[in-house]
Amino acid sequence: MIVLHARPSPGFSEAVDAIFGPGVVVHVDEAAPLDEVAPEISVLLHVLTPVTPDFIASAPKLKLIQKLGVGVNTIALDAARDHGVAVCNMPGTNSQAVAEMALSLMMAVLRRTCFFDARTRAGEGWTADPSELDSVGEIAGRTVGLVGFGHSAQLLAPVLAALGARVVYTARNARDVPYDYWPLDRLLAESDIVSLHIPLTDETRASIDPLAMKKGAVLVNTARGELIDEARLVEALTSGHLRGAGLDVFAEEPLPRGNPLLGLPNAVLAPHIAWLTPETLVRSLSVAQENCRRLAAGEALLHQVV
Repeated sequence: MIVLHARPSPGFSEAVDAIFGPGVVVHVDEAAPLDEVAPEISVLLHVLTPVTPDFIASAPKLKLIQKLGVGVNTIALDAARDHGVAVCNMPGTNSQAVAEMALSLMMAVLRRTCFFDARTRAGEGWTADPSELDSVGEIAGRTVGLVGFGHSAQLLAPVLAALGARVVYTARNARDVPYDYWPLDRLLAESDIVSLHIPLTDETRASIDPLAMKKGAVLVNTARGELIDEARLVEALTSGHLRGAGLDVFAEEPLPRGNPLLGLPNAVLAPHIAWLTPETLVRSLSVAQENCRRLAAGEALLHQVV
């Protein structure tokens, strides 16, 4: 049994049936437990709901956990390894969507899109305080620091450069690219815009301190919420240390009511959908279907993590 644990849109469901065949994949809503189907699952198509050691132990037929995406921090990798369950991801399938979302968040913060959208809908487009226009800006002429230089950052960098930004980056190692490599502390301290493109690991958790960033800078996160010290982010946004932030991910998801980020006008928020486009889904499901075929044929799996 192949199970998709998610809340698919109608288009997502149609893509699943088109690529795997009608009825081949069983859909279980992400809010529902997998207890009833666990004994029969052979392949789990995983999106975001954590895959726990208890679930893996309860699924004796499970052979493959296929992440529809890149980050595997929501999967109990040690438990999978102990039970002989393969874990695969699919680097690159969502890079275009993530790069475009990061760019859109930068622009939304700099041009205050949400603020002026609300004012326009309220009939106040031309009557808002003129001083509000003093806090908009352009990407051109700004230094944009990319934290991590994987697929999405590599797509984003030349676009930013074409718009007139100076692009710098930090990564485990310097690359042969036409952008300056800076250590993380310098990148945070000197960049006008910081965009995160790294996985969540023990090393990277809470590694981004918003109060260590340049005053008036913009922080964009389409990677993982726990990369940032969220309490310090709220402080940086509230105090005006940061101009604004564009956030698609959070330390706790879904973002709970009462989270102070929800009340900040200089934060542009999205519900972890940077990766989620119909184009990404087709690419991702094609990789997943191929891995299911390889599993059945006893062939080497694509992008195996465990």
